[in-house]
Amino acid sequence: MKVILLKYVYKHGVEGEVIDVADGFARNYLIPRGLAVQATEGELKRAAKLREQAAAKRAALDNQLNELARQIDGVELIFGRRAAPTGKLFGSVTTQEIADALFEKTGVDINRRRISQQPIREIGTHDVPVRLGNEISPILKITVVRDDELADFLKKREAAKQKAETVDETAQTTPVAETVEEAVAE
Repeated sequence: MKVILLKYVYKHGVEGEVIDVADGFARNYLIPRGLAVQATEGELKRAAKLREQAAAKRAALDNQLNELARQIDGVELIFGRRAAPTGKLFGSVTTQEIADALFEKTGVDINRRRISQQPIREIGTHDVPVRLGNEISPILKITVVRDDELADFLKKREAAKQKAETVDETAQTTPVAETVEEAVAE
């Protein structure tokens, strides 16, 4: 008997698939439990519509994942940890901590299992990939510093950002023609 599976059935197929099974298996197991329906012409048309709807849902989900990947690509997270003089951490920065810090900073909630499999165990800057299952693979920049150096590190980082902003502002306010004329005059 030909049936259309409505749900995944172990060793037989996935939702929407048309399979050929024994009559008794279909009548006594698949159909009464709502796992399949008999493959009539009307049901085959309905299954085609379900496949089209599933494809549309998959495309929408891919678009959402791509937008999410663009949001978190290049985000920098800073952690302060106790460490040995060699740079090895007493403990590690776990994927759950990275996911929590990412949620605090961007508001994007990522499952910790989608973040790189290895916990970070050394001081420094690490590029951590996030697996979202689409064409864009965002990279998080994780910086780990010693606890006692964290405040100084953040001050230096803030000062560097302010300096970069003032340079950008002066570059935007100075017309290009004036700088070209000044360069030619010299």
